[in-house]
Parts: sequence; C-alpha cells; structure tokens
Amino acid sequence: MKASTNVRLLVIDPQNDFCDISRGAHPAPALPVTGADQDMQRLAAFIDRVGDTLSGIHVTLDSHNPIDIAHPTWWTNDKGQSPAPFTVITSKDLAAGLWRARDVRLQERSRQYVEQLESAQRYALVVWPEHCLIGHWGHNIHTAVAQSLDAWARRKLDVVDYVTKGTNPFTEHYSAVQAEVPDPSDPDTLLNSRLIHTLSDADVVIVAGEALSHCVANTVRDIANNFGEDNIAKLVLLTDCCNSVGGFEQLGVDFVAEMQARGMKTARSTDYMVQVEPR
Repeated sequence: MKASTNVRLLVIDPQNDFCDISRGAHPAPALPVTGADQDMQRLAAFIDRVGDTLSGIHVTLDSHNPIDIAHPTWWTNDKGQSPAPFTVITSKDLAAGLWRARDVRLQERSRQYVEQLESAQRYALVVWPEHCLIGHWGHNIHTAVAQSLDAWARRKLDVVDYVTKGTNPFTEHYSAVQAEVPDPSDPDTLLNSRLIHTLSDADVVIVAGEALSHCVANTVRDIANNFGEDNIAKLVLLTDCCNSVGGFEQLGVDFVAEMQARGMKTARSTDYMVQVEPR
C-alpha cells in the first residue's frame, strides 16, 4: 500500500442493538447480528492500534422512533394484528388488503412508499423489530468501540463525526448517504454531499460496521456511486469487522463481490497497516 496522508475511518452503525452481546444487566439487543460483538471488539483494537494515523473518524448512527414504516406498529391486518418481525410487505399484499397502515391517514403514502421501494429494486419492505430507538440502550455505541473513539478524540484533540440517520418515520435509511426513498421535504433524507465530499478528498477510506448485508452495503454503494469510479479504489472494507443479518448472508456476499469488481479492496483488521507520509 502506498503511503497516504489523509486516511479516514467510516464506522457504520456500531450500536448495541446490532450486536450479539450477552444480556447481563442490560436489555437484550433488538436485532443482533451473529458475530457482531467480536467484530466490534476487533474494531476497537484496530482504532487503538492505528488511530494516530487516521485523519478523521466518521460514525453513522441508526436512529429510530417506535412509530416507523419498517416497525410492526405501523401496520395492521383486518384483525388489528401487527405483522411479526421479518415479515415482508409487498405492493401486492397491500392491494389484496393483507396489510394496511394502522393510521388510515397514512395509507396512501404507505402504499406509494412500498411501490417506490420495489421500483428501486434494492430491497423489499421488511418489518424489523423496533431497534436503535433514540434515547434507549440499544441506540448506544458498543462499549469497547465507544471507549476507543473517546480515547482517539482525546489523544488527537479532535472530534468524531457522528452522522445520524433514520429519524424520518416515512422511509427506511439503510444507507448513511441517503434514505431508501428520499423525502424532498426533509433534507436529512437527501444525499449527504458533505460526507461524500469529505470522503472523496481522502487517500484511503477504511470501512467497518453492521450489518454487511444492509447498512454497510447500501452506504458503500451510495458512496461509490457518487465518488466516480476512479475513487472506488480508495475504499478498504475490514472483513473481520462486519457481518450480515441472519438469513440475508447472500446479500453480503453479493455486495462484496460487486464492489471488489468495481475496485474496492478488502483486508482483515489484524493484518492491515496504515502508512502515513511524514509531514
């Protein structure tokens, strides 16, 4: 690897609700990804080891309200029951009356959203367990990673760039760069050009986080699509610091293969060394 002066770390959703942490004295994680706890332990060690070579760290935070178009309470069937987590809702289901918005005022908007999702051909609407609720334990960053981020900030006399996503209840926000269906009335759902420009100016962008199949995949794809093909070679995915949601592993495999073909590099955190030119 050539020496670099501007190396940035992008950490995607390193939050408790996505980590398979044993319960102990805290609530059970809402949407644990198998292997994520160890992913985050390795990521924390990586930050401790190479932190002095990093020009900046960017951390995305999935941030939801209980009432969300991808949460169970939003939807109901004709018996007043909410869908079970991991239910897939399609436009055909809505047309057949299998599911409808519990708030009748939102039925038409909800229908349009599901149709727009299908047109984009990225994901169908999956009903997730309520997760990463703002103000709750599950929204917090994994303890080991949080401690390493704080130590880095104190040592570098710099601030971590925290990027929130998901507060708009009308659209999913897997990607930290833009919502699945951007809402023109909400700038927070539109393309995050600031983050794109900051990362495109870097020599290397190291990527880690959860989950590989969804938020990592969509964030990296959106960055790549707005980078220009020549810049994609700046991206380095730490393969031992991310895992896929159970049952969606093939999405993660397909994403890595797709992005490697476009120029993204991969490495293990324990093997990766960052070289920095002397100033």
